[in-house]
Amino acid sequence: MPKLKTNRGAAKRFTKTASGKYKRSQSHLNHILTKKSTKRKRHLRSPNLVDSADTPQVRRMLPYS
Repeated sequence: MPKLKTNRGAAKRFTKTASGKYKRSQSHLNHILTKKSTKRKRHLRSPNLVDSADTPQVRRMLPYS
């Protein structure tokens, strides 16, 4: 069997947790930040988990994670 390639874009966005779930960062924190409130930006900093419906797709993109 040949080796599987990792999707490098996904590798930069998702990290696997100890329980086997995938952690992701939230969007809307890159530009046009002046009109967003401090509270909104602070809450966007905290990471989220990938939804269970999307986990199989992420697992396929990261075969060796």
